[in-house]
Amino acid sequence: MRRHILVTGAAGFIGSHVVDRLLAGGDRVTAIDNLNGFYDPTLKRENIHAHLTNKNYRLIEGDIRDPLAVAQAYAFGPFDAVVHLAAMAGVRPSLEDPALYMDVNISGTQRLLDCVSKEPETRFVFGSSSSVYGERSGEEFLETDRVDQPLSPYAASKAAAEMACYTAHHTYGVPVTSLRFFTVYGPRQRPDLAVHKFCKRISAGEPIEVYGDGSSKRDYTFVSDIVDGIESAISYDCSGYDIINLGRSEPVILLDMIKTIEKHLKKKAKLEFKEPQLGDVPYTYANIDKARKLLGYNPTTSFDGGIRAFTDWYTNQPLRLKA
Repeated sequence: MRRHILVTGAAGFIGSHVVDRLLAGGDRVTAIDNLNGFYDPTLKRENIHAHLTNKNYRLIEGDIRDPLAVAQAYAFGPFDAVVHLAAMAGVRPSLEDPALYMDVNISGTQRLLDCVSKEPETRFVFGSSSSVYGERSGEEFLETDRVDQPLSPYAASKAAAEMACYTAHHTYGVPVTSLRFFTVYGPRQRPDLAVHKFCKRISAGEPIEVYGDGSSKRDYTFVSDIVDGIESAISYDCSGYDIINLGRSEPVILLDMIKTIEKHLKKKAKLEFKEPQLGDVPYTYANIDKARKLLGYNPTTSFDGGIRAFTDWYTNQPLRLKA
């Protein structure tokens, strides 16, 4: 049966891939995105170029904090599900403007939940973050772990938004799934994120900054695997409130990540070591047992294969898009 899905942040990295998948499956998509200047809006418009000619796609260019923009989107409802990916993203930028992050990521989420609460049969899938876990000492991150010690405004805003989601479920019966994403990478990745930034600098022969001694680890997860998890979260048997990790569960050391990019670009990196940055955590490591059980989630893209796919995409981009 053809579904009608509202996707917020639909022109962004993950959101545009989600829309690709939904449209390919014959679903109708109403998209909302403000195409802001956090990074070059030209890249976001390129992400959705093919969507604009699809008869099953409709774009609302607006902000999720704007009641008129949200009302405009909901005028095309009802929706079978809302996939909420719009956010001010990034740990380090959040240190510079905490109030903006709280406003967008908490108030914007609440505005959407206010609409969903009036249609509690609509499923709400929320894009959360592994950053909510804060600092750990070596074990896998479990959905039952405490998340009350975030290390950045971004992390705090995501944890608070999860609480707002739970309240909407408890008070109004909205079925909610909060997906905690672990370091997503792949084609269309934001230019400020490590894989994209390092690829650009190595290609240009420019030095890359390594914060700390290079031993930090991240649970890098290829975007198509994340989209698999999101697609399953739209359709699995959920009537309550679930928090689910989406990662690969195979952390990669930072220096090994750089070596893998070097391998596929066939160029050596110039490293500049810096002091660790405020807000960073030493490692992330997803336990994905719950995702496997509830969503049938099974990440299939190896880190080497994912970096190869990214570098192939990057090197084939027109110069005007190599932000």
